[in-house]
Amino acid sequence: MSTVNIKINGYDYTMKKGITILDASFETMKFKREFMNQPVPTLYYLKGVNDIDESGVCVVEVDGQVVNASTTRIKEGMEIQTKTPAVMAARKAALTAILETHNKDCLNCFRSETCELQTLLHEYGFTDEAENKAKPELLELDTTSVVLVRDNSKCIKCKRCINACAKLQAVSAIVATGKGLDTVVQPSSPAGLAAASCVNCGQCVAVCPVGALYEKDSTAAVKAALADEEKYVVVQVAPAVRATLGETFEFPVGIDVEGRIAAACRKLGFDKVFDTSFAADLTIMEEVNELVGRIENDGVLPMITSCCPGWIKYAEHFYPDMLDNISTCKSPQQMFGSVAKSYLAEKLGVAKENMVVVSVMPCTAKKFELTREELQDVDISITTNELGKMLKEAEIQLAALPNEKFDDLMGEGTGAAVIFGATGGVMEAALRVAGKDVKGIAVSGLAKANELLSKVKAGEVEYDFIEIMACPGGCVNGGGQPYQPASVQVLTDVIGDRAAALHKNDEEKDVRRSDENTSVKVLYDEYLGAPGSEKAHALLHTSYSPR
Repeated sequence: MSTVNIKINGYDYTMKKGITILDASFETMKFKREFMNQPVPTLYYLKGVNDIDESGVCVVEVDGQVVNASTTRIKEGMEIQTKTPAVMAARKAALTAILETHNKDCLNCFRSETCELQTLLHEYGFTDEAENKAKPELLELDTTSVVLVRDNSKCIKCKRCINACAKLQAVSAIVATGKGLDTVVQPSSPAGLAAASCVNCGQCVAVCPVGALYEKDSTAAVKAALADEEKYVVVQVAPAVRATLGETFEFPVGIDVEGRIAAACRKLGFDKVFDTSFAADLTIMEEVNELVGRIENDGVLPMITSCCPGWIKYAEHFYPDMLDNISTCKSPQQMFGSVAKSYLAEKLGVAKENMVVVSVMPCTAKKFELTREELQDVDISITTNELGKMLKEAEIQLAALPNEKFDDLMGEGTGAAVIFGATGGVMEAALRVAGKDVKGIAVSGLAKANELLSKVKAGEVEYDFIEIMACPGGCVNGGGQPYQPASVQVLTDVIGDRAAALHKNDEEKDVRRSDENTSVKVLYDEYLGAPGSEKAHALLHTSYSPR
């Protein structure tokens, strides 16, 4: 590897030849030197999404010239200064220009505590006294989507959402017109985001550095249900949430808070607190039965997983000719709802119409799934972020809670179910109980799914079973998960650390196979009969149609 010698703020470094000054600044974080306790600031840059930062804050001084650190490559003998008066003035000027048209209603912004712009404004000494000059035509929210809200008055033209939607997801539901600060970010359809080919994955929300994109808040509906004495309110919590909820309370990335979640939900007032892992194990039982049946009876192959509603909507838009390849199994969220409003309601002696099923999901697409006419047993879906918000409003401190277990009947989950939250987890869980050799592959991120399915259709590759998750890395990186800024993402493997927490949970579980889940066995013995039975098919399976 070729290297060059450079100086940053007077300190000598040997760096890989050809990298940018910005990358070099990130590298200095690996050296324990006090002067560089953070890299060169960025606002538009995001690793894997935006390589170039044109915000004007990502600048340094080289040989008396202020240059863009994300586009200037290091050279032998280069001397770089990161905080000269000229650099600081340039950054302040760039922030001032952004603020000229930015809606500064920060107190009411859902990203107030995690906004990258706000962080920079504090660092560079801005106050809240600046006049609010947001253009009136930008103040109207785009609420056409049943899941997401677009607030262009907060948009800073970084184009992260555009790149995520196009590069990572192969959807391109969001586009840009114009240049520089005159750029307008908008849906590809003039009728709004709902009319575009949006799959509701929320990756645009996951990468937005400000409050220009966010999930529609369903916490008021949950509070109303909890306050209604005639309603019996149960909650299910998805596997991936245990690896991320702690981040909303400043836990390090990758801390498993499974037991604290059960305690927290009880404090909020839910009548029963369950683990969606139960339904994930149930999904495996039905899915493996379907897969083996297809293999043995010359059914449509490859069979593709149906757990991810973002992927399902993508298939309905872009692969309508492959809908028969998709498993007929409902998602774990929906399987739970179906069983809760039948089996569980009977067991508890609660009238179905009085039971409210709430789900806590890492995903914004799960909210959309509730709007499907054929899937109506889950009443309200909130994201990890929304659960964190509810806990904070109720002054429930996660760190102070004891570890508690989920409730019986539908609260038991195996290690196989927990890893549903990380890419490859569904595949692994299925193979543990399949009982036969299955040629399978797992992909995450819809662009990668598109690439794989193109090869499948062309006959270039052949598989029995394909797992597809819409979000890169799987549910641990869902659109409803806690936000981590670019400065954290470049130095921390956020997706990997979250996934590692789930795999550790799996390894420590006493039961790691879905077919050994005692509660699932009881459900089949007492109610469903067997995987693939007529009753199981009526409750746990569905179908999809082209859009």
